[in-house]
Amino acid sequence: MSEPGSTAPSEQPPGGTPRDDMAALARGGRTNFFGFLLRLAARIPFLFLAGRLYGDDMLGRFAAALVVVELASQIAVLGQKRGLAQQLSEGDTRPPSHIVADAMVLSLITSIGFTALLLIFPGPMFPNGSNGDLSWLLPLTILPYALTEVALAACAYRYDIGATVRSRALAEPWTISIAVGALFFVVPDSGLELAYVLSVLAAAVVAFMPAIRHYGMPEGWSPHPVRMFRLAMRNLPLAGADAIEWGTRKLDLAILAQFASPSQVGVYFAVQQVATLPQKLKTSFDPILGPVITAALKVGDRSAIARQVSQVGFWIVAVQAGVALALAIPGEAVLGLLGPDFVSGTGALSILLVAEVVAALAVVSEAALVYIARKRNLIISVITIAFQAALTIAFMVAITEYDLPEHWRAPAAALALAIALAGASIAKSALLTRILGQTVNNFRWGLFAAAIPAALLGWVATRVPEWLELIVGIPAILLAYGAIIWFIGFREEDRVLFRRNLAQEET
Repeated sequence: MSEPGSTAPSEQPPGGTPRDDMAALARGGRTNFFGFLLRLAARIPFLFLAGRLYGDDMLGRFAAALVVVELASQIAVLGQKRGLAQQLSEGDTRPPSHIVADAMVLSLITSIGFTALLLIFPGPMFPNGSNGDLSWLLPLTILPYALTEVALAACAYRYDIGATVRSRALAEPWTISIAVGALFFVVPDSGLELAYVLSVLAAAVVAFMPAIRHYGMPEGWSPHPVRMFRLAMRNLPLAGADAIEWGTRKLDLAILAQFASPSQVGVYFAVQQVATLPQKLKTSFDPILGPVITAALKVGDRSAIARQVSQVGFWIVAVQAGVALALAIPGEAVLGLLGPDFVSGTGALSILLVAEVVAALAVVSEAALVYIARKRNLIISVITIAFQAALTIAFMVAITEYDLPEHWRAPAAALALAIALAGASIAKSALLTRILGQTVNNFRWGLFAAAIPAALLGWVATRVPEWLELIVGIPAILLAYGAIIWFIGFREEDRVLFRRNLAQEET
């Protein structure tokens, strides 16, 4: 018997009416939004324990190593997080389990290569030294991480978004939160690294169970070198786009690690973890947006793609803006929970939260561009990350040359990211608009109508003691923003996100 949010193993995602497609997007978004809330609830204990028990120095060295390992993991997936949906929808005569097996083996090969490379040459992971003797275990997570992404993409093609929620929002964050506290009393020098390894393994186990249930074992399948090579070449633009999209959120940290002390890197890492929470809302729609777009492409309905991208883009930016206000205005109180040393990251937190809102249009536009303009999308992504790198380095060098305060480094890195993401949003939405012949836009004036009163209420909340600011102020900001955006910013089609029976309603 299938679980809620999943389909029978033989069922294929339908390319239905616009109403059916929007119902699928809303259903998948609702399921993964619940996962976002679970991930948020688990991430807070991790940040609190990591900040209070291990301190900003150890957190900074862990972050510098993690950014290299996670980049290798992203590349090892080789674009199949989004490419697998297209491969499964192209009418290949082979069984779906064989297509999934090809994807798994391709990621297996690339993962082993990156793992070996980092084990032999670990230097890039530790620019400021390592925390403990067990830090070398981090590269061993590349393989399970990459295979987990492929397994979850396969589940998403069957509209089983619950698999992503269980793996990424339950198993992974709760494992690292529990382990990081327990391991401090066992291996305090390597507790952060071991906790991360355990969390990746837990997510892999939870992801593989539904994937096997949906597709079964690939009976009669055998790897074919030529087929693997063609699949790799086809997915290279997707792999590049995925790596660059991820890299734009981590490049600032990697460059900062070369110019700043481990304690500053640790503070910035913690700020990133808080600031990227709204970004997880975008990933709430990733698993379902890909299959819906590929279904529309299969029947040549480009107006449907423009409608889907604009609709999902507004949903994302509307919720992101509310969360950003609730985290940025009481930012000192939020970061103070991690320890007094982390309060210095408040400025960087505000800038990063704005950057995530600005980036919403770029990431949803890319969800369609990776299928209809892979190379042009990749070119824009390469220009974006190159511009971000140059701007970040320029800011770091300027701070050194002009003897500016060291605590300016983190906000400067965040500002470089925000400027680069703003340019990417403009360029990618303009490209998608030209290709589809339909306007792609996620901005509405109702966002300002909701944000201004919520911001004023937040400013009032900062006048009270910090404990009251957190307990009362944050919920008050969210409630005020939510009420206004519901009645003023949302249209009838936006409220579909909160309806469970759209597909059954009569037009």
